[in-house]
Amino acid sequence: MTSAHLAASYPELSAMESGMIVAWHAFERWMLRCMAAANADKRDLAPIDVLVLHHVHHRGVAKRTADVCFVLNVEDTHVVSYSLKKLSAAGLVRGEKRGKEVYFSTTAAGRDLCERYKKVRDACLVPAFGKGPEEAARLAGIAQFLRAQAGAYDQASRAATVSLGEVTPGDGRE
Repeated sequence: MTSAHLAASYPELSAMESGMIVAWHAFERWMLRCMAAANADKRDLAPIDVLVLHHVHHRGVAKRTADVCFVLNVEDTHVVSYSLKKLSAAGLVRGEKRGKEVYFSTTAAGRDLCERYKKVRDACLVPAFGKGPEEAARLAGIAQFLRAQAGAYDQASRAATVSLGEVTPGDGRE
């Protein structure tokens, strides 16, 4: 983050966090505007809905709510459950009960929307990236770095949760 009080202990980490924040918001805007360009009727979808739709569509294999949560690293299953209900009501996904589990897959309308989204992405975003081997290696390295950072933040969030009861006012850790 760009806050001076946070940058004081490790300015490079704060600079990286600021970059992630800016990139995340740009990515959210991109997803929503790409979806709107792919289908003006789906402007009411939130960024999580776009992510869930694409993951449910991924490889044409039906997925459980827990599968979607795991891959998207969403801790609160209610967020994904609500998104799946919203996508189902919009006719983009459907659930099929198998034993005690419900498996979600995209409908024909959902598959078509994902394909139109891909066409907009291919036309508007992909050309901004070089497609040579150097760019591919750079993007693969960035993806690996971001996954490692997600792990570090997940571990830190668990440590913070455990230490919640241990922080005492005036001990310098609040």
